[in-house]
Amino acid sequence: MTRRDMALFALVALLILGTGFVQSWNSALFILNYGLISAIMALGVNMQWGYAGLFNVGVMGFVALGGLGAVLVSMPPVGEAWAAGGLRMVGALALGLGVIIGAIVLWRRAPAGRWRGLAMVGWLVAGFFAFRAVFDPAVQAIEAVNPAATGYLGGLGLPVLLGWPVGAVLAAGAAWVIGKTALGLRSDYLAIATLGIAEIVIAVLKNEDWLSRGVKNVIGVPRPVPYEVDLQADPGFVAQAEALGLDAVTASTLVVKLAYTGLFAVVLIALIWLSQKALNSPWGRMMRAIRDNEVAAEAMGKDVKARHLQVFILGSAICGLAGAMMVTYDSQLTPSSYQPLRFTFLVWVMVIVGGSGNNWGAVLGGFLIWFLWVQVEPLGAFLMQLLTSGMAEESGLRAHLMESVAHMRLLTMGVILLLVLRFSPRGLIPER
Repeated sequence: MTRRDMALFALVALLILGTGFVQSWNSALFILNYGLISAIMALGVNMQWGYAGLFNVGVMGFVALGGLGAVLVSMPPVGEAWAAGGLRMVGALALGLGVIIGAIVLWRRAPAGRWRGLAMVGWLVAGFFAFRAVFDPAVQAIEAVNPAATGYLGGLGLPVLLGWPVGAVLAAGAAWVIGKTALGLRSDYLAIATLGIAEIVIAVLKNEDWLSRGVKNVIGVPRPVPYEVDLQADPGFVAQAEALGLDAVTASTLVVKLAYTGLFAVVLIALIWLSQKALNSPWGRMMRAIRDNEVAAEAMGKDVKARHLQVFILGSAICGLAGAMMVTYDSQLTPSSYQPLRFTFLVWVMVIVGGSGNNWGAVLGGFLIWFLWVQVEPLGAFLMQLLTSGMAEESGLRAHLMESVAHMRLLTMGVILLLVLRFSPRGLIPER
């Protein structure tokens, strides 16, 4: 990194430290931890766009699948739900998989012609009704088990840290399915396909209560760090907190968030190291060559589609890993909170502002844009109060200006994006 790059990172660090001194260290650590997660998401998108030029606007779906992976691994199984319909659900899913595999085999082995198409339609229709005949009763039985508190199968009850790689694997599996069908499309069609599939993933999470409790949310996801109440009940911890001039509640909150900071920082550092090694390797040079000129790369014997699929899976897995980390940090899975503005548009702004094609730029963009996303609204409220302090309480202009505070985030993101594209179109830390 150059001195200018280090100065930019130092500026972001000063902004976060300033939040601690001016507001609270609790707020500063919240920004730091979500900045670490956002930087990991930006690394995943940068790998797809910056390395290979793949325009993926379905980031939200891969992040959500990562969160689901954390839930399926760490939450305890609901015994009553499994007894009521668990085996039938497993049978239904196996039947659905069998129908898909059978359709693939039929399409490949049957002779081409009209009869193959008719046979395929007949097989899929019959398989659909057979699947629903087993699936629907299983869903009703599972969701009827104490729906206010459970109403789903739960997870495996394993340590939550195992859910992070599982979340990455779930996202990678979805990316493989999407890539096999959509990566041959032009970039604009690929964007439409990934966006549509991401919306399908969120719709499934919202409506399939047996899997993720839908809009009722999964709460109480286990933590890899101590709970605040356990620390507050420890006399030794309380004594140490008082020696530092802190009450037990504040000290326990800070310690828990610092523990998360350590875990997230280890993951981010490992990913940066691996990403830099990959980017500077023959594989990374080949990916950039494919990005810059697919025709020339293919003429040199490179399998462009296979390499696109490879990097698409890797980037999606990193996004899934970040999604699992976020659910672990929040201790809950809320499918309704996955919005394209937050988990697709904002991540793309991070990559563009930081500098696509540069891993350090993506990380810088993750921290900087997340800081602004959190702080712009309270700062905007303060400025509006200052501007309208001399106006009458019943003034229509004053009311309008105060109501506009809610839109300060969107306005600021747009202004920042325009300024960067105008004065530094390759980002704050451009690709070397």
